[in-house]
Amino acid sequence: MGGIALAAGISLLAAAAPQDVKHMKGSVRADGSSTVYPLAEAVAEEFRKEAPGIRVTVGLSGTGGGFKRFTTGEVDISNASRPIKKSEADVATKNNIEYIELPVCYDGLSIVVHPKNTWVKSLTVPQLKKIFSATGSAKTWKDVDPSWPATAIKIYAPGTDSGTFDYFKETVVEKDGKIRADLTASEDDNTLVSGVSGDENAIGFFGCAYYFENKSKLKIVPIDGGKGPVTPTHETIENGTYAPFSRPLFIYVNKKTATEKPELRAYIDFFLNNAGKLANEVGYVALPDTVYATAKKNFKDMRTGTQFMTASGEDVSGRVTDIYK
Repeated sequence: MGGIALAAGISLLAAAAPQDVKHMKGSVRADGSSTVYPLAEAVAEEFRKEAPGIRVTVGLSGTGGGFKRFTTGEVDISNASRPIKKSEADVATKNNIEYIELPVCYDGLSIVVHPKNTWVKSLTVPQLKKIFSATGSAKTWKDVDPSWPATAIKIYAPGTDSGTFDYFKETVVEKDGKIRADLTASEDDNTLVSGVSGDENAIGFFGCAYYFENKSKLKIVPIDGGKGPVTPTHETIENGTYAPFSRPLFIYVNKKTATEKPELRAYIDFFLNNAGKLANEVGYVALPDTVYATAKKNFKDMRTGTQFMTASGEDVSGRVTDIYK
């Protein structure tokens, strides 16, 4: 198992998180991924019922934007749709920010078109690369498939601060590639939903919760990762057959703040205890119980660092069930 700056020192403060949160007061600040936002906001809403005296604020500046604030100590939690990068981990180290990485659910990055798009039945990864890559040649749908209309493709995509953008870019055009510049970008996935649903020649991508919530406005595109077209569903996301776009989502917690703020510990305990149920409710997919059990133990033990990067800074790949055994 890979890991950077992993530490297993048990904090007595964290281990002794108060059981009664009804009369607690304080604040919890989170920012980051718009993909994680529906789950984080659902957790915050339910937590407020249990702890009305604790003010929880959840921003959505994108995964990169969240890490920028988190690694300088501005917020307690960074919501992320990808693991932390080495450059971000280096900033955290420079600023003496130790962090606890906690996977919270599965997402299936979803590619969508307008409901009146009758020609796209499915897409392969090479076809996606042709559409989205800066070096791709597809300016019209006909450029992707000669049998499709010769109408210009309008692209809607998350902004460059988005972890979803990073994940899509690395999967489709690879790390050294570039996404084409002539697209409409936004850190707000609801803006992307509106864009695609308002243009018959549009295509876009975002987390599956936004597709499930807007099924009547959008048409999902099955993706052929090499074994035939697969549609994102709870089952295909959980078992990994929706490849290569099934992925875990995370929250990162500031260790020092967690040891000092009982309200933050109470919130994280509540988050991990309810993440699976609420993930399914908002349109994501619960992780296996074994992964949640490991995440809970890591938080209780204040185990810092990422398990998706080696000590030398190399990425660790694999399914979250293998990495978080």
